[in-house]
Amino acid sequence: MLRAEGLTKRYRQGEKEVVALSGFTYTFPQGSTAVVGPSGSGKTTLLNLLAGFDLPTEGGVFLGEKALHRLPEDARAEVRLRSMGFVFQQWNLIPTLSAWENVAFPLLLAGWPRPKREARAKELLERVGLAHRLHHLPSRLSGGEQQRVALARALALDPPILFADEPTGNLDAESREQVAALLFQAGKERTLILVTHDLELAARADRVLHLKGGRLVREEVLKVTQGQNF
Repeated sequence: MLRAEGLTKRYRQGEKEVVALSGFTYTFPQGSTAVVGPSGSGKTTLLNLLAGFDLPTEGGVFLGEKALHRLPEDARAEVRLRSMGFVFQQWNLIPTLSAWENVAFPLLLAGWPRPKREARAKELLERVGLAHRLHHLPSRLSGGEQQRVALARALALDPPILFADEPTGNLDAESREQVAALLFQAGKERTLILVTHDLELAARADRVLHLKGGRLVREEVLKVTQGQNF
């Protein structure tokens, strides 16, 4: 279980102090949580703190009983590898690796032998409808296909927490629907935290957190779902 307690992040801009996030406290349950708000509301800051990419000025992030914000960077990186998956707007695939090699890359970092890496990558690419694209480089894939590869990679080590930052922002309508369906299916029995400007996409989540001025101003509980593992 991932929880934030009193998360605050301040920056200095010359003589001015900027408060990007202030006093954010929330326990993220299983299922999907969308985080919405206008530009500058603190959405990206929150994601970076929850994932341990950045450290809070005050407050903390806890994964179970582990205080993520107190760990050194190498230990936080290990937590991200083992316990978190990430889907970004820009896909971030390695251009010189094929689709299956991109999906298998976290498994390589985790020490899996090649036969197991290859089998797991093929299994996940089949699940996202890309069994026929195993050996294609990212440059030979459409934007929607690249994002589905990125989602498969995020799920490679079956992480309990999945972060998605504007995952459909660069996609056409058909690809948006494909990725959204796969994303929310994957989030049914793990903790999915989705940052988005797309209110229609956010409305498909189990709950929506509204940020404004770096503060949590409202929570909407839309539904409680139970589903099978992705």
